This record gives sequence, C-alpha cells and structure tokens, in this order.
Amino acid sequence: MTLPAPNPVSMLAGHILRRSGFPAAPSRAKVEENDAAAEAAKAEAWELVSAAQGGDTSAFGRLYDRYVDVVYRYVLFRLGDRDLAEDVTSETFLRALRRITSVSYQGRDVGAWFVTIARNIILDHVKSSRFRLEVVTDEVAEPNGAPIGNVGVQAVVGPEQQAISRATRAELLRCVAELGEDQRECIVLRFMQGLSVAETAAIMKRNEGAIKALQHRAVRRLAQLLPTGLR
Repeated sequence: MTLPAPNPVSMLAGHILRRSGFPAAPSRAKVEENDAAAEAAKAEAWELVSAAQGGDTSAFGRLYDRYVDVVYRYVLFRLGDRDLAEDVTSETFLRALRRITSVSYQGRDVGAWFVTIARNIILDHVKSSRFRLEVVTDEVAEPNGAPIGNVGVQAVVGPEQQAISRATRAELLRCVAELGEDQRECIVLRFMQGLSVAETAAIMKRNEGAIKALQHRAVRRLAQLLPTGLR
C-alpha cells in the first residue's frame, strides 16, 4: 500500500498554530532535551561574546556567522526590500561590534540583542522616510533554505509540490502581513524567528504578560485570515 505524500499545504500552514501550543504537547523528556540544547547553545554564544569583548575578532566573526541569517530574515520581512535589508543587516553588526563591550548576560539569547539593534535601525528608518512596510516571501526561510515550517521537506520533491509549497508560503505570509504592526512583529519574533516570550518582550519593550496576550490575539486573527484549506 502506497501512502500519500504529506500535504505541504497543511504542513506549512499549520506551523504557526502548532508552535502556538494547539497540538498535543511533546513528551517531558523531549522538552528537557530541547531545553538543554538551547541552554548549551546560549551559553556557547555568550562565551563568544566574552571572547569578543576581550579583543578576539574571530569570536565576533563566529557570532556574525551564527546570527546573520536570523537578522537578515527579520529585517527583510519588516522592510520588504532586499538591498535595504542587506544594508540594515550590515549596519546592525557594525553597531553591535562598536557596542560589544556594553552588552552583558541578561538570561536571553545573544540573538535577541542583535534583533533589538536591527529593530531600532528599522524604526529610525521608518520614522525618517515613511518607508512602506511590506512582506517579501521568496527569501523568508529557515537558515538552511527550507521554507518556514516545512516539516518533512524530503517528501516534497516534484515541481508541482514545490510550486504548491511556494504558493502556500506566500499565502501564509500574505496573511501575516495583514495583521496589525504589533501582532505581525509578535508573530515574526515568536514563530518565525523562534524567540522566547521573554526575548520577544525585551525586544518589543513590553512585559511578558502583554506579549502572551498579543500573541493570543494575533494567532486568533491569523486563523481568521487564513483560507479554509490552510487552517
């Protein structure tokens, strides 16, 4: 008996809802394993920060390699202009390098600090030029190049399936772009960048309770915007 290939539509569109806590929770062992891995990665990143603060230029280079895709995708989603996103990303790491001695461990991943710098640059740019925020779908993907939420990508092989996956990603991100500014940024930070509630709260300068409420409203609104076939 041949099983049907996984539906890229349902896989992709369900990503945000799955990460919002709607499905069954993973096992306790899996949660602990993931938490341990995240903490190890966070500790390693802060060790690189410490080395960079001591004058190790290669350490900052490794931080750049680790977080440049995260920053670029965030900026691209916010601005919708690839050339401008590249400029803002470069400026983000230049500012980070100049300020590296001022940053200290605050319990969150170093990536949140880089994203905060990028966000401030974007806000300055928007205020100065009234740049229209829009969404670009082609390059908003995971670091390995896979579309957001493309679980089981190995099964999506043919050109027809790839076309469906691209169209679905575009539709999903179009719906995200229709959210209000705060809701859209919350969704991007939490589910597309994978930041924690605490990290998102720090970036958006709100308390964690406000972020949880904003996330809840954003997910509910997104569920209303998604076409029936994508829910």
